Amino acid sequence: MRELCHTGSVRDQLVCSCAVLVELEKTSAMSKRKSKESSGANGECISQVQKILRERFCHDYATGKLFGIEHQYRHLLELLKRTTVHGESNSALIIGPRGSGKTALLNHVLKELTETKQVRENLLEVHLNGLLQTNDKVALKEITRQLRLENVVEDKVFGSFAENLAFLLEALRKGDRTSSCPVLFILDEFDLFVHHKNQTLLYNLFDISQSAQTPVTVIGLTCRQDILELLEKRVKSRFSHRQIYLMNSFDFKQYIRIFKEQLSLPTEFPDESFAQKWNNNVQHLSEDKTVQDMLQSLFHYTKDLRSLHLLLMLAVSNVTVHHPLITASDLHEASKQYRMDSKANIVHEFQKFIQRKAHCMYNFEKPVVMKAFEHLLQLELVKPIERPSVRAQREYLLMKLLLDNNQIMDALQAYPNCPTDVKQWAASSLSWL
Repeated sequence: MRELCHTGSVRDQLVCSCAVLVELEKTSAMSKRKSKESSGANGECISQVQKILRERFCHDYATGKLFGIEHQYRHLLELLKRTTVHGESNSALIIGPRGSGKTALLNHVLKELTETKQVRENLLEVHLNGLLQTNDKVALKEITRQLRLENVVEDKVFGSFAENLAFLLEALRKGDRTSSCPVLFILDEFDLFVHHKNQTLLYNLFDISQSAQTPVTVIGLTCRQDILELLEKRVKSRFSHRQIYLMNSFDFKQYIRIFKEQLSLPTEFPDESFAQKWNNNVQHLSEDKTVQDMLQSLFHYTKDLRSLHLLLMLAVSNVTVHHPLITASDLHEASKQYRMDSKANIVHEFQKFIQRKAHCMYNFEKPVVMKAFEHLLQLELVKPIERPSVRAQREYLLMKLLLDNNQIMDALQAYPNCPTDVKQWAASSLSWL
């Protein structure tokens, strides 16, 4: 076409030029359309990534894998199957530190149980939390609401808590024990229910799990290792003494494996090519020395997997169409945000107070100093080592600092106008701690 344009007449050259422009416009339009389609597909991939990983990192979802608690999973699953399938009643406590997977374990077990249509249609769940149901009256009202028996109870008057609870369960009966709807009571923050008056709620729940015609199982979740010592004798005697312990016992090598598995996309991801790129990038991150050092710092700070999930959630939040893969810098920035210390931020408030209230840093009256000291006590930055007696003078109490060395030094480094002698004094004092 170019040769024809150069050798032909002026008219031919004009026609030829128009033809070239038309072809160029077609090519440009096709290129834009392909680019738009490619961008749309990539945007859809990013949306799917965000959805899958956010659900996985949220501990309330029964998605993803359980790490190191397979034995406890089988134990709890078998226990609840006896209630949902065979109509047996029971009670158990799931005990472990925060972040050890108590809620995740229970949610995974319930997810598997409710995959069966019969169980899903018949099992009744009552979820109570010691932070919300602070007394037996509130707890009973919540039980009534979750069992949808408000209309049945209406304005009936009961002589005791036990009579009220027995009436609720009686209303659920459909005949004999095997045909009654099984009821699962889940008590989160179980140790807080111990402080209810006379432990009436716990006594009656454990009692009906032994003797009621309706199949009832009570599952408590708690961080207290000494929880049985807190139960009254009559309550303890009605508890089955089944205890499921969870401990974060994995080492750093397993922690890296958990990091990879939690961040990787599943094989059924819609775009196989994108999933492969993503997973290859995750593998590369897991082998990166700077990423490993950052993860090891978090691992030594806490083995709580929710902390790892929060870190990954912050990193995933940076993923966009224009930034489709997580980088080491994303993880480091997320680590900085995660480790942002509230207590160190409180220490920074001293600078604002000085700028607002005084020009001299050291010239304070004793009452002012004592008032500031009381404020430190209220903020729980310091506390008395022993319980103070009535006659003890506040200024002579032996105190314990509730900040560690790193928190203090980080606060001082972030305080630009901190006098040099204060920094030197802090460094020399902290070296003795």
